[in-house]
Amino acid sequence: MSVVKSPLSETDLKTVGDALQGALVDLLDLSLVAKQVHWNVVGPRFRSVHLQLDDVVDTARQHSDTVAERASAIGVNPDGRAATIARSTAIDSVSEGWIKDVDAVKSLVDALSVVIGRMRERIEATETPDPVTQDILIALTADLEKHAWMFQAESA
Repeated sequence: MSVVKSPLSETDLKTVGDALQGALVDLLDLSLVAKQVHWNVVGPRFRSVHLQLDDVVDTARQHSDTVAERASAIGVNPDGRAATIARSTAIDSVSEGWIKDVDAVKSLVDALSVVIGRMRERIEATETPDPVTQDILIALTADLEKHAWMFQAESA
């Protein structure tokens, strides 16, 4: 049951709803991974990596809210529960304990690469059924690609 009437057909709503739910899970998990690394990073580049991680967290959290609200606006219940994230994520888990700055950078490059790849698939999937959602996904992917570039430059 949906209390919000969707402007999309049932088929399009399924496609777009799946894309938005997947994006929500990826963004929420990315924010959790980045924050975990943020708290545990050590090494000579501690400060720059530490601050850069907070930028990723802020971006992921901001976009996760936009994605969840878009889902609600078209009649799809967003699910950001911890169990859903744990069950659905494609991001590798972060190791326990202190994380050397070089490993922190690698973890974020890898996580961002996974999320960006999945976002690009969602951009393609939503092109025809819902250009509004596609536009949201394009904007957030641009922000994630900027973060990926900055972390890759850290590891050069």
